[in-house]
Amino acid sequence: MTIEVIVGLPHLNEGPILQRARIMQQPMLISANCLSRWRTASGGWREWRGWRTGQLGNAHGLRSLDLDSAGYVLMSRYGGYPWSIADYMALAASYPFRRFAAADYCCEAEIAADRAEVLDRIARTVATNRECRSRAHDLGIIDRFMPVLQGRYPEDYERCAEMLAWSMNPGTIVGVGSMCRRDIHGPDGLIAVVAHLDAVLPNPGPRLHLFGVKGAAIPFLQPYAHRVASLDSQAWGAAARRDARRRQVSKTDAFAADHMERWTIAQLDRLREPHRPLTITIEPAPSQIPSDPWEAAIQQAQAEIRALIETGDLAHDEVTTGWIETWAADIYRARPSIACL
Repeated sequence: MTIEVIVGLPHLNEGPILQRARIMQQPMLISANCLSRWRTASGGWREWRGWRTGQLGNAHGLRSLDLDSAGYVLMSRYGGYPWSIADYMALAASYPFRRFAAADYCCEAEIAADRAEVLDRIARTVATNRECRSRAHDLGIIDRFMPVLQGRYPEDYERCAEMLAWSMNPGTIVGVGSMCRRDIHGPDGLIAVVAHLDAVLPNPGPRLHLFGVKGAAIPFLQPYAHRVASLDSQAWGAAARRDARRRQVSKTDAFAADHMERWTIAQLDRLREPHRPLTITIEPAPSQIPSDPWEAAIQQAQAEIRALIETGDLAHDEVTTGWIETWAADIYRARPSIACL
């Protein structure tokens, strides 16, 4: 099997980039954020105003077009999604995307500073996957729905997959998030995550799409081509920006289109390189029960709340710090023996 290289597009404006994409006939991907309409509200902050679906008419002639929910960009810039799941699914239904990713909550260190936040974001990812899938079914586009797994450590992704077992069917493409800034090597590196998922997922079973993977990882991924269906990247855009700065020229779309084509050719060449197997050492995710009884009660309350979010019995935006503390207080009073944990 061959791993498919999907090229990320910065926009769908008619011009040199889109024209080159048609000539290249490589699968393409667009972020939901690139199709957003914004306005500057009083006070200076940006306010989301809906989708620019008219731009999708320019996608004619492309080999295929996938849709990404833009989780990392939105979390880093705005702290969350500026639109609802219903809004996002309306966009997914507005064009015959080859596949569209579930909305997810990324777990990069820049976004999730501690272990509790990582676990919270995994729970939210499970919940939004469920809602996206339900709406996709109602909209008649379930056949193009791509579930997304999230995590920091390999076993996090396994837990996410277990909670989304209803989407782990043979032939399904499942997205794997928080890959872009991840090292290739190491116990929580990209290859460790892929190897662990390959070991725990059914075989035959789902294949994986890796979001934002560095081209240097391709030779190490080749031994997993039976499990990895595709990867995407828009790294060529950053390379074009650096090159324009170095040359002291304008980064026009024509200039960027040349970089896009050269970058794509380089990734396809990497697919022909010899496979590079990598010895994997998996380390468990950090786990610690606090010695302080109150902190232990807080930890248990958070775990119970996450379980309710994952099953859809509780909306994550209903959870507040005060509510967690009230929940923990009930645990503390009901189980004084918690001090012995």
